[in-house]
Amino acid sequence: MSDYLVIVESPAKAKTIEKYLGKKYKVKASMGHIRDLPKSQMGVNIENHFEPKYITIRGKGPVLKDLKTAAKKAKKVYLAADPDREGEAIAWHLANSLDLDVNSDCRVVFNEITKDAIKESFKHPRPINMNLVDAQQARRILDRLVGYNISPLLWKKVKKGLSAGRVQSVAVRLIIDRENEIKAFEPEEYWTITGAFKNGKNSFQASFYSVDGKKTKLKSEADVKKILDMIQNDQFTVSSITQKEKKRNPAPPFTTSSLQQEAARKINFRAKKTMMIAQQLYEGIELGKEGTVGLITYMRTDSTRISEVAKQEAKQFITDKYGEKYLRKDERKDKKQANAQDAHEGIRPTSIFRDPATMKPFLSRDQYKLYKLIWERFTASQMAQALLDTMSVNLSNGPVLFRATGSKIRFPGFMKVYVEGSDDQQEESERFLPDLKEGDAVLSETIEPKQHFTQPPPRYTEARLVKTLEELGIGRPSTYAPTLDTIQKRGYVALENKRFVPTELGEIVMELIVEFFPEIIDVEFTAEMEKDLDNIEEGKVAWVNIIDQFYQDFEENLKKAETEMEKVEIKDEPAGEDCELCGSPMVYKMGRYGKFMACSNFPECRNTKPIIKKIGVKCPKCEKGEIIERRTKKKRIFFGCDRYPECDFLSWDKPIERKCPKCDHMLVEKKLKKGTQIQCVNCDYTEKSVE
Repeated sequence: MSDYLVIVESPAKAKTIEKYLGKKYKVKASMGHIRDLPKSQMGVNIENHFEPKYITIRGKGPVLKDLKTAAKKAKKVYLAADPDREGEAIAWHLANSLDLDVNSDCRVVFNEITKDAIKESFKHPRPINMNLVDAQQARRILDRLVGYNISPLLWKKVKKGLSAGRVQSVAVRLIIDRENEIKAFEPEEYWTITGAFKNGKNSFQASFYSVDGKKTKLKSEADVKKILDMIQNDQFTVSSITQKEKKRNPAPPFTTSSLQQEAARKINFRAKKTMMIAQQLYEGIELGKEGTVGLITYMRTDSTRISEVAKQEAKQFITDKYGEKYLRKDERKDKKQANAQDAHEGIRPTSIFRDPATMKPFLSRDQYKLYKLIWERFTASQMAQALLDTMSVNLSNGPVLFRATGSKIRFPGFMKVYVEGSDDQQEESERFLPDLKEGDAVLSETIEPKQHFTQPPPRYTEARLVKTLEELGIGRPSTYAPTLDTIQKRGYVALENKRFVPTELGEIVMELIVEFFPEIIDVEFTAEMEKDLDNIEEGKVAWVNIIDQFYQDFEENLKKAETEMEKVEIKDEPAGEDCELCGSPMVYKMGRYGKFMACSNFPECRNTKPIIKKIGVKCPKCEKGEIIERRTKKKRIFFGCDRYPECDFLSWDKPIERKCPKCDHMLVEKKLKKGTQIQCVNCDYTEKSVE
């Protein structure tokens, strides 16, 4: 019989922890929550101070029975769920189900699953923190009151299966507002003039900057013509040179939000996938003789703080690997966001000495990519600033001034390991200028004016939306990935080219919520609610008071909506073809996995088929079929013959109608980071990439 029972959420975590604790400890998994509000009813007694009604989750009976048996045999039970509100709530539910005293020292928390961290945490058990539990309960009850009151209303007035949540509704509203901005956007014309210049054998580029010392915007072709008429000849003079030293600081270690953003930019991971892989790295990976080890610290955090032990380890590693000059000299204080809880460290490797190359044999491809990203970001955060030499050269021709800028890295510092990505794909690069002196003559080889138009604001990617929600103070680290997942599953938004687009259904539902429940989708109200939840966690306010304050206005709006909300009929869009089974018109329907075609004579005729998108290119293999756009189960686009399975032609790149002028094989559009390039599938023929 084991002297002590330790309960965690997952079997992987249990396996890792049991190895460190020794024979006296038995570690079991609760498989997440064991109790929750019932699915079949509200589960909140509004009349009795919003008292929640918890039941054992269906299917968890055998798990709970096993835990009760083990608890009776143990001298002491420790609850070691994750170190956040959710984990504290799981521990509280377990304590209630196993008849444990919540005021006893039964709760154990740790930020990383390593031998030292686990052993140290068991020296300092504590009672369950009821403030944390109450904050989690308040969020759960709030979401239940909103969801279980508005959802039936939407079923009645719009269609079955719809739902509305606090954070999800705000996210959908942001996407719709952005789409409206794009639709209302009116592009403005502007021009640039770029010149190719030569100084001896050296060539470089410069752009038009000013006239008579005044910076001038070029709004039309007439403006450009005026400037070109002022240029007297192809001889320009170097009128001034400015050289500066620029210092660049490394990015801080990852928070949950910044990890999701950077994983989207650099390794093309969706938020949900990022959190799933991070959970695996946190709970433990089998490392051969070393056994199972947690490779990263807890991945749900809004802090960039790092422990002194980790800093000292990093200092030693960087000194040994790169030399002392690459070591971070100062103790820069990273900015803390106003709404950050700062409960845990930033996300980092549990040991910097487990570098990605050493870990690669033990990790799956996706685990390696994410671990490498986390390891490099943390390592770079502890390294020295990068030093860049920047140079600005003014070239004069009469009253007209062109300017060339260049930079080169004098000392890479942290950039030797990692450079933070950006949504605009602007990679750090060196742009050299030749050695020039004031008074030097340079020759203009070409001067090229170019017309441009201002662009509308971009649609939200997952990374941009997570960043926006975080900046607005909406949601918490644990809510971002589930929120993005939910709004897609409900059919309120769709991802097109990795960017969110609202659906007709999403716009209809949001219109109704804006009209009858404006506070639900109000950004400031939702952010204020997050602050209220933080205040509950800090023990500054009772959770019942916050819920009651919210419900008074909400109940009034609910009554009004019940009587005044009109029924909305969503008409099916004609597909433009007839059903091959019964002859009735086919219509477009919105399903769980996107749009599809169905017979309008449903339920008498149940014919459905996917939407086929032709690209206007004959199949190069069978020369009988047409190439159509298809999607994998993971929604990745590929191209194939419409005669499949008779013809098995497949291509990840989009074929085009023209043939290669060099070898007469198929040409395809190859997607690059900054546009597309047309290239041959058989030879080295390529055409200039298009932005």
